[in-house]
Amino acid sequence: MAGETKKLRVAFMGTPDFAVPALQHLIDHEEFDVVAVYSQPPRPKGRGHQVQPSPVHELAARHDIPVHTPKSLKKDPAARAQFTELELDVAIVAAYGLILPLEVLEAPKYGCLNIHASLLPRWRGAAPIQYAIWAGDAESGVTIMQMEEGLDTGPMILKRAVTIHPHTTAQSLHDELSAMGGALCIEALEKLLRDGKLEAEVQDDSLSCYAPMLKKEDGHVEWSDTADAIDRQIRALNPWPGVWATLDGKRLKIHKAELVSEHFTEPPGTIIDHIGHVACGQDTGLRLLEIQPENARRMDIAGAYNGNYIDVDKKFA
Repeated sequence: MAGETKKLRVAFMGTPDFAVPALQHLIDHEEFDVVAVYSQPPRPKGRGHQVQPSPVHELAARHDIPVHTPKSLKKDPAARAQFTELELDVAIVAAYGLILPLEVLEAPKYGCLNIHASLLPRWRGAAPIQYAIWAGDAESGVTIMQMEEGLDTGPMILKRAVTIHPHTTAQSLHDELSAMGGALCIEALEKLLRDGKLEAEVQDDSLSCYAPMLKKEDGHVEWSDTADAIDRQIRALNPWPGVWATLDGKRLKIHKAELVSEHFTEPPGTIIDHIGHVACGQDTGLRLLEIQPENARRMDIAGAYNGNYIDVDKKFA
């Protein structure tokens, strides 16, 4: 394949914002021909619940790339046949959200490559960004992998790491890995174009762990946890599903907090003072910085006290 001027025929399969940079890189590259984009069907969004296409769908439409939105590839023989008829060299998958059956995985000449937001085999699954922060990992990253029928189990083609800092949130890490994934995807395809093959490393299953899909209940704070654990939870679940606690029978969201060096012997969940210190497990403490009371706007801790939403000696449930 080396030395040929023939463009790679590529399909892109992705849905949310995370996948947009990768598609943009592919569109901009002179040696790749994006012949089709697959994305999840348009869905109601926002307060008006108007049906809107996904971010990937919108980008493809702006560049006049045919967009396919099957509800399922596994259950739709016609959609699978249509994919096979594209006669692809390769498909790039990034947060698509649909299961790809073996017929689809094997249809492109070089298979399907996935942009996964973790350093595999650590954090296979739907929420690797959040779980890396929540678990206190020192680093995260992106893996380009050859897809197979197992969940994120395929051989690894490229990996690149980034540091998780003390103030890293799921949103900030998402944005960093999204940009990195787009660049790494191009690096892999340029290598394929140059060498006509992709070398890959088999994953060590004994080192794997899973990051299941997040639920709203995951955001509930257990004040018996240490301040460090709660801080990681707040950052990991920002912006969704968000972290919350109950005060006076009402739900209160915690958008931002910081670790403090002080130790508190009060029962975990007790509000210590007017600057937002809260007692946590093992005599540790956290300072709340931005919160959002039920049916109210987001506010700093001074605004919360002035509005009588919180008070000293009250205890979160």
